[in-house]
Amino acid sequence: MNAMVLTGHGDIDKLVYRDDVATPRPGPGEVLVQVTATAKNNTDRKAREGLYPTKDKGEVTSFAMGGEPTLTFPRIQGADVAGRVVAVGEGVSAARIGERGLLDFNLYADERRDINLTPDYYGHGADGGYAEYVAVPSDQFHHVPNPELADAELAAMGMCSYQTGYHMMTSAKVAAGERVLVSGASGGVGAALIQMCRIVGAIPYAVSQPDKADSLLGLGAEAVIDRGDLSTFVERVLEATGGAPIDAVMDLVGGEMTDLFIDTMIGDMKARATYPRLSIAGASGGNLSEIMWTRIYLYQVQIFGVSHGTREEAEQLVEWIRGGQLKPVLHAAFKLSELHQAERYFVNRGSNYLGKIVIVPDSQWAEHGAPFALEGNVSKDNA
Repeated sequence: MNAMVLTGHGDIDKLVYRDDVATPRPGPGEVLVQVTATAKNNTDRKAREGLYPTKDKGEVTSFAMGGEPTLTFPRIQGADVAGRVVAVGEGVSAARIGERGLLDFNLYADERRDINLTPDYYGHGADGGYAEYVAVPSDQFHHVPNPELADAELAAMGMCSYQTGYHMMTSAKVAAGERVLVSGASGGVGAALIQMCRIVGAIPYAVSQPDKADSLLGLGAEAVIDRGDLSTFVERVLEATGGAPIDAVMDLVGGEMTDLFIDTMIGDMKARATYPRLSIAGASGGNLSEIMWTRIYLYQVQIFGVSHGTREEAEQLVEWIRGGQLKPVLHAAFKLSELHQAERYFVNRGSNYLGKIVIVPDSQWAEHGAPFALEGNVSKDNA
């Protein structure tokens, strides 16, 4: 089969497009999925660049928390896979053949449904969806028949973003009526958080660029706050809330912003009904933050580190997708053979970027990719 293979740590030249990769066979309890679209995530870039180390980088802690590092080369990346079942392994009903579905991207260490202590994922600890086929556990490939959703749109609602965002919310026990500040709101996790806050009855406030305000308000944001001048950031957030403190912050940025996010929660503690809560699932603004721990314990700020999620959360998300409560935020599609171009676009994306990029195998492009190609992209021209 054709696949984009990661051959080692480094720049995009380490991603090599090959046409001689062995097609996987489904093992016991597995299904073979013909991939039609796979959403791109920032974690793909981090793994490629070596920010998540492998056995070759023993000087730093591995992303794999269960003991031995699991990222080895060659590896096929791509976690958020949509496609169709074309074969089944032992113990799986042949009735599943033909089902269109979405992958729960986690590599679970056990059968527990309520907790996931050793997060790893397809595209990191096992081959993922930047290929024409992938073999995955049958109970993690969820049937989503919704005819109004294109496969590319379904991939854009993949678990890497939506489940991470939902786990941020469940960790912080976000409840109806609470004010939630969402950083990095124009990305995949941020856009998912805005929608899921509305589903549970919470009120999301988005931190993003002003030129994305209309789109984010359309997703359900109560207001959009420009990062802008940091010296006035807290005041601008409180102005948007009518002076009420933020109940919970969903932090995807880190760096110098984290302390400011805390400020939005602890201004007037008498106005609070719950403890201030901070869920962290990213560090795009910097891996180090300077905060005063005295403020954390005196104001009883609860901090949650979040990576991935649980089986229960994945199943809830699939129910919402099937029920039409979650909407795709798809920015564009690229051919698998043009993943280098997609990587460059992702890193240098401009102010019009919102949502997810998906990668479509060349053999599936005409049906599942071309309708969502960027205007002027060679992929669209060659459709």
